Amino acid sequence: MWFLIPALKAVLPHIGTIISATAPAFTKKGATPTTDQTQLLQQQISELQTAASQNATHVKELAEQLQRTVAAIEEAATEAKGTHQKAWQLSLAAIGISVLSLFAVVLHVLTL
Repeated sequence: MWFLIPALKAVLPHIGTIISATAPAFTKKGATPTTDQTQLLQQQISELQTAASQNATHVKELAEQLQRTVAAIEEAATEAKGTHQKAWQLSLAAIGISVLSLFAVVLHVLTL
């Protein structure tokens, strides 16, 4: 689970932005007492274009964050692999020393 920490650190600062972007921000037909349907449609189209532009920007930002997160996870995995290899080598060395010590004790007992 420790490998999720970099991912969470990258995503958490942007949760508020994501939530605020999903809030409805469009003009409804009954929201303005306008009788001109063309003006209302133009306003709604403009809002949709703005939302699409903002969504594209947010998707790009999220993709960059995801790329940084994946890179951080890969780096953490590489570090973990190195640590695991060192621990494995130390345990093999400890086993070897233990076997040598056991033979030394057996040899000493047999010579008595």
